[in-house]
Amino acid sequence: MTLDGEALEQLRKRARSGGADKYHAANAAKGKLFARERVALLVDEGSFVEDGLYANALAEGLPADGVVTGTATIDGRQVCLMANDSTVKAGSWGARTVEKIIRIIERAYSTSVPMVYLVDSAGARITDQVDLFPGRRGAGKIFWNQVRASGSIPQVCALFGPSAAGGAYIPAFCDVVAMVDGNASMYLGSDRMVEMVTGEKTTLEAMGGAKVHTAESGVGHFLCQTEADALDVVRRYLSYLPANWTQTPPAAAPVAAPAKADLAALVPASERQAFDMRRYVKGLLDEGSFFEIQALWAKELTIGFGRLDGEVVGVLGNNSMFKGGVLFVDSADKATRFVQLCDAFNVPLLFLSDVPGFMVGSAVEKQGIIRHGAKMITAISEATVPKICVVVRKAYGAGLYAMAGPGFEPDATIALPSAKIAVMGAEAAVNAVYANKIAAIPDADERAAFVAAKRAEYEQDIDIVRLASELVVDAIVEPHDLRTDLVRRFAAARTKDRHFSRRRHGVTPV
Repeated sequence: MTLDGEALEQLRKRARSGGADKYHAANAAKGKLFARERVALLVDEGSFVEDGLYANALAEGLPADGVVTGTATIDGRQVCLMANDSTVKAGSWGARTVEKIIRIIERAYSTSVPMVYLVDSAGARITDQVDLFPGRRGAGKIFWNQVRASGSIPQVCALFGPSAAGGAYIPAFCDVVAMVDGNASMYLGSDRMVEMVTGEKTTLEAMGGAKVHTAESGVGHFLCQTEADALDVVRRYLSYLPANWTQTPPAAAPVAAPAKADLAALVPASERQAFDMRRYVKGLLDEGSFFEIQALWAKELTIGFGRLDGEVVGVLGNNSMFKGGVLFVDSADKATRFVQLCDAFNVPLLFLSDVPGFMVGSAVEKQGIIRHGAKMITAISEATVPKICVVVRKAYGAGLYAMAGPGFEPDATIALPSAKIAVMGAEAAVNAVYANKIAAIPDADERAAFVAAKRAEYEQDIDIVRLASELVVDAIVEPHDLRTDLVRRFAAARTKDRHFSRRRHGVTPV
């Protein structure tokens, strides 16, 4: 088949236009952009170079086989990307679709640049299953490549519509997922299939919508109101990370902390009074630099990227505004994954501890709190990036271990003057040791005096100056000096030896 210039231009135009006008109109009615519009909004103008434009060009109604793939730059930095075209058979996968996705992930891995997934797909085309599903270059190879690339290059997903059946694993294997509220969904089986298999009557939104996955399952990381918001999340996320695991995160011009931030005033004297760790983090970091991740899920632990004097750090802080800052199954998982992400891409870790410990009780034991806590502590142990533990108010029980306490080789353990480190709080400790004696004192005033005396003894035993004198903590730092101290300590730790253990890999407590 010989093409002249005009015929080739017509072929190119058809491939780039996507599906029929009615499908474009239906998407627009839902507030959805065309796949190529998403790409244009995300990347630097004029930087996109497309591959596989003519995939399935001889077939009727399958322009580019429903997926756009290629390379571009975002803020001047090279990336690879794919974008499902939901105007072409609802963005479903055919054999050429799968091959294009595999190739672009392989390109990202071989050139050591980030991989961006703009997902809007109804899943596999059942009519093409033999061609796309079981073979060596079938759909499974997509996930194999994602797993191989994980921790080697950043992988970020923006989800604009469905990500159905096996296709739901593309977002799951990414570092983070931004979901557009009202349109985005992830599910292994459609609502019709669920009813047929289990008898349950549900909807895609109730089962796998954006709110479900960002607030309940934890599979999603950012709940976005518009597609532009989701694309901004992709852009901002990548701004904190290097192109690959061999590089360091990109530095920015130093920015001072907020002028009105008074870290001492943010922390109540009574440990029974909650405070919002997110405000503390924002007051400590360069102004405007905190980028919170999974803000709606397991809110008792706050995580995210930020900058200290222009340098990227990953922050984990217990938030007593939610469940008292106690660590649960979900918050342990949240911490584990974030620590692994930071360690993979050379992002130093800052732990801000105000933790009563892990939750206790039959409900969490049945959920495997010990296993999940062990997983978190494993991640903390294995992380070889610079890591600093700051005891903002308290670190009790195994919570001290989970927040990179002294036994986990942090580059420093810093205590604020009001900090407490102990197996448990004074009230619980006195009750545990003297419960029978307290119960045997008949007079209420005498009983209260006894408890107060024992609490005072306990507080003296765990006095922070005593812990500093025993070298449990490396420094006691005033809140107004904390930022400067951290900047200097992270700078000093930048060249540390990152060897951890003689082995292939550990056996993680999953």
